[in-house]
Amino acid sequence: MAELKDKHWWAKWDRAAGKFDFMNRGVELRFGKDKQEWFSRAKGLTLLVAVGTGLDLPYFTKDHSLVGIDISKNMLRIAAKKCEGRKNTKLIQVDVETLSFADNSFDSIVTSCTFCSVPDPVQGLKELYRVLKPGGKMYMFEHVQSNIFWMAPMMDAMTLITRHFGPELNRRTGKNVLKAGFRLTEEVNIHLDMVKLFEAEK
Repeated sequence: MAELKDKHWWAKWDRAAGKFDFMNRGVELRFGKDKQEWFSRAKGLTLLVAVGTGLDLPYFTKDHSLVGIDISKNMLRIAAKKCEGRKNTKLIQVDVETLSFADNSFDSIVTSCTFCSVPDPVQGLKELYRVLKPGGKMYMFEHVQSNIFWMAPMMDAMTLITRHFGPELNRRTGKNVLKAGFRLTEEVNIHLDMVKLFEAEK
């Protein structure tokens, strides 16, 4: 296991693990089909970032080769119970900002509501760029800050509270993907301009 860079970060998600499935049930009911269709594009050995309690595992076939990573041991403990019958799925506790994988290790990368929470999102994305094979694709389901004039400041204000127990609501993930070196090949709004699907290429 690589060094856990931010102890406050993983401790926060350890505390959230027990109620995580319940809190995210509405998201899965509303956006599950979109996520499954988007993640089905992933091919070969796939890195599933912030696997959490394993809510996204059903969106991949049981024979898909997956490496699921998360900062929280409590999240991974719950996810492990959902891996029954998934012989090609491996779970690892690791910090996305300091990945232990070699360069060019993965054919595809998938993230699901991940980069609203990584303390240094650009550093995390740079690490994903490093471990993705040249020409490989990253598929993201993320919520981001809106460009709607009245909503953006509201999301800034709400983030002052939400960052203490969960995600930040005002991340500019599309711009961060570009800063990390990726080429952004597709961006799809699925709820206003706040919930998006991204496809990026190394």
